[in-house]
Amino acid sequence: MSADTTRRVEVYPDREAVVEFDPNLTFECVDDCTWCCHHGVLLYDRDLLELAQRANLAETTTDFRGEKFVTREAKDREEHVADDGSACAFLREDGLCSLHLEEDWKPARCSVFPLGVWLEDGDLHVDIRESAHDHCDGLNVSERRVIDNLEAFLPELLWELQNPDSEREL
Repeated sequence: MSADTTRRVEVYPDREAVVEFDPNLTFECVDDCTWCCHHGVLLYDRDLLELAQRANLAETTTDFRGEKFVTREAKDREEHVADDGSACAFLREDGLCSLHLEEDWKPARCSVFPLGVWLEDGDLHVDIRESAHDHCDGLNVSERRVIDNLEAFLPELLWELQNPDSEREL
């Protein structure tokens, strides 16, 4: 998106995001995709506290480069897994997330997908992750415009983080 079409959008009171994607873009998760669940999920401090109330952290998280991630684990199936046969520890056999369905909660990074976020000049910037354009089946398949639903994608804690950069991976 060019600088002249970049726009500031208030997501929460006094919390704006600089949106760098097409305002007509839509997104809705589709059945049997699970591409976003193939990766290790970065856990922010608040996510760790929330997850500790729902799961055993020793069994479901790992340290990588000084940050906590949800463990990726080998799955004994061919669908809903990455090329290496692994996926998020919370991805069930049916391809659904146990945290989201059974606990009505998900880590901030899961809420953000398929968006990429980063800080630039003190502002939170938002765009569609480059990899999502190649792999995510939920882009432009519904009437749910991302720009009209940013609060569902961008947890308020993102504005409080020193580095919300969504490109960090396990």
